[in-house]
Amino acid sequence: MKKRIGWITGGIVVLLTVALLGGSNYFYNQGVNRGEQVELYSEEPPVLPSSEADRKLLAEAQDWFAAKKLKELEMTSYDGLNLKAHYLQNPQESGKAVILAHGYRGYGQQMGDLAKFYYDHGFSILMPDARGHGESEGDYIGYGWHDRLDYQGWIKRLIDDYRMDSIFLHGNSMGAALVLMTSGEDLPSQVKGIIADSGYTDVSEELSHQLRHLYHLPAFPLISITSGMTKLRAGYWFGEASAIEQVKDNTRPLFIIHGDRDELVPTEMAHRLYEAADSEKQLWIVPGAGHTDAYAAATAEFQKRLEAFIESALGF
Repeated sequence: MKKRIGWITGGIVVLLTVALLGGSNYFYNQGVNRGEQVELYSEEPPVLPSSEADRKLLAEAQDWFAAKKLKELEMTSYDGLNLKAHYLQNPQESGKAVILAHGYRGYGQQMGDLAKFYYDHGFSILMPDARGHGESEGDYIGYGWHDRLDYQGWIKRLIDDYRMDSIFLHGNSMGAALVLMTSGEDLPSQVKGIIADSGYTDVSEELSHQLRHLYHLPAFPLISITSGMTKLRAGYWFGEASAIEQVKDNTRPLFIIHGDRDELVPTEMAHRLYEAADSEKQLWIVPGAGHTDAYAAATAEFQKRLEAFIESALGF
C-alpha cells in the first residue's frame, strides 16, 4: 500500500513539474521571446477626454513627423548586437537632444507624436529600436534591463558624434521603465532629465499583474520558474530588472506621468516610483487617461508641463 502511494505521489509530482515547466516555457515565449504581438491585459480603453484643440495639435504633430526624412544610425551593443535607431538632426544646433524610448513589442518611430514638440524646442531626436524590437538584433525582450546599458551607448554616441551637451530621456510604458532603469546608472553630466510615462515598478510585478488578469493564475510559482528560465535563456532575472530600485540612485530631475485609468500598468505603480525617487521630482496623474494616453488626452497641458519641466531641469 505504501509503495502504491509512493508511486502515485511521485507521478503527481512529475505531472506537476511537467505542467509548470510547460507553462513557464509558454509564458516565456509569450512574454520574453521575440515574436509577434501578443495579448496584454487591459480593460476597455477609456474614452479620451481630449478637446478639439488637443486633437488638432496631435494630428498636426503626426502629419509633421510623417513628412520628415530620418537618418538611420547603428550601434554595436555591449554584448555584440547590432542595434538600430532613427535620428532627426535639428538645424538650430542647440546642443540639445532627446532619446525617445518606445513600448513593449514596438519600435522607435512609434514615438513620433512627441517629436514635433521636442524639435520645436530646439532638440535633435533619437529614436532607438530596443533590442529584440524593430530593426535591432536580439532574440529576447529585456523589459528595459539590458536596454539600460544600450542606452548608455546611445548617450555616448550623441555626445561623441553630435556634441550634445543637454540630453533628456523620455519613455512610454516599457520605454518609461527603461529610462527609469537607465537613470540609476553612472550617467554623464550631459544627461539633464528623465520623463517616464506609464512605467512599471519592476518586471516581476508587471508580469505577475498580467498573469493574474489574463490567465487568472497566481504569480507563484510560475513567475519564479519563468524568471529562472529567462536567466538561462536571456541572462537576467525578473526581480533584478527593477525600475523602482534604480530610481533610488537617480540624481537627475524626474517627471513621472501616468493615467488614472491605466489597467495595463496599474496607476499605483506611479505613486510608488515617485515615492522611491530621491531626486528633484514631479508626478502628474492624468484624469481619464488610460495606458500611455496622457499625450492624446491632454496634449496642450502635456506640452505646457513638459516645457516647464525641461526649463527647470536645464537650470538645475
